[in-house]
Amino acid sequence: MIAVYAIVLYEEVMRRLPSLAAIEAFVQVARLGSIKAAAEELSLSSPALSRRIQSLEAFVGRPLFERGHQSIRLNDDGEELMALVVQPIEMLGDAIETMTSRDHVMRLRLGVPSLFASQRLIPHFPAMRKVHPQLHIDLDTAAHALSRLGDGLDCAIALAGELDPALFGVRIYRDNIYTVGARRLVQGPHAITRPEQVAEMTVMIHRELEETFDAWREAVGLPDLEPAAIDYYDSGQLMLEAAAQGMGIAFLHQNLLADYSDERLVRMFADIEVRSPYSYWFACRPRALESQPVRLFRDWLVNLYEAD
Repeated sequence: MIAVYAIVLYEEVMRRLPSLAAIEAFVQVARLGSIKAAAEELSLSSPALSRRIQSLEAFVGRPLFERGHQSIRLNDDGEELMALVVQPIEMLGDAIETMTSRDHVMRLRLGVPSLFASQRLIPHFPAMRKVHPQLHIDLDTAAHALSRLGDGLDCAIALAGELDPALFGVRIYRDNIYTVGARRLVQGPHAITRPEQVAEMTVMIHRELEETFDAWREAVGLPDLEPAAIDYYDSGQLMLEAAAQGMGIAFLHQNLLADYSDERLVRMFADIEVRSPYSYWFACRPRALESQPVRLFRDWLVNLYEAD
């Protein structure tokens, strides 16, 4: 009898609601501020995602976004709707979690950079399984993890300078900045051995870690140092190959080199230690801490890095 009532209630409610797909599209665009980025996250074409947004706007009878030439952001009505749908979405996630935990498996959806996962997380999973045998983790290495918290992800390990104060966060690891170049740069009569000589070189920086070079030149006492050029990359591996080819000096995080070996490359200015302005953070929405899998993983992760 309860099941029949639930079905009738569901049908009545759904007649008053837009499709969940349209709401999902709305939330993703609101969080990412981009039709293109949201479409990539949902594995849709941009026109298909735009149609979902338009269907939601038609359903509520008003526009929800202010659209610019290359930007899109919530208007006042969109902000109001976003505030109203967040809690029901989280409650739906809690309901699914309750059902899946009945078989004594606790499941956690974790966003994490692939390099961190392979080097600093997965090698510790066997030890975690001994402590929490019921905790199972679905890893998601896609971009924009922080913006997807509460919408596909329970928590994230993210590389950032600082976190949004609206999030709960714990700093777990902070790396050093290494300077890497072709071996021939440190050989011969014109060897690059002093930081001020970087002014003669092209500097290569990861596009998501733009402050690394600023931190390095501040640390070496040359805040006004200007290189011959700055080239931006979105891949550490590509930066290393470009450095090996003599295209410039790469400013990288130390952990990228942990499993990397290339005789063509050498660490430059090896006597200089510079802390990165970026840290790896454990992050989640404050309400997510009500979930037992999130709390267990947070405590395990914090203890792991306190012991390091």
